[in-house]
Amino acid sequence: MLGLTQEDRQTIGQDIMAVEFGWPCGEPLCKSLSGYPGLWEVRSNIKSGIARVFFYIDNSEMILLHGLVKKTQRSGPRKLDSTISAFPGYAASLAAG
Repeated sequence: MLGLTQEDRQTIGQDIMAVEFGWPCGEPLCKSLSGYPGLWEVRSNIKSGIARVFFYIDNSEMILLHGLVKKTQRSGPRKLDSTISAFPGYAASLAAG
């Protein structure tokens, strides 16, 4: 995400803020990821494509996991699995309910 323009980073930040302070919210700004309970994505339309920032909610806090600019129609499950495994807090939040 550091390679994005300031304008694109600002758009993504504004979208994250809209989700954080407007939670719960839905499409087109925010969508849950099927197959990953409690995992969501913020969707931002930027000049270089569509940016996605994956997050979950833990004790009323929005925990950002990973961001990317989509170049294909779907996010690969392997990419999501590796992202999730890097953040044990996500699994712990699932166990806590």
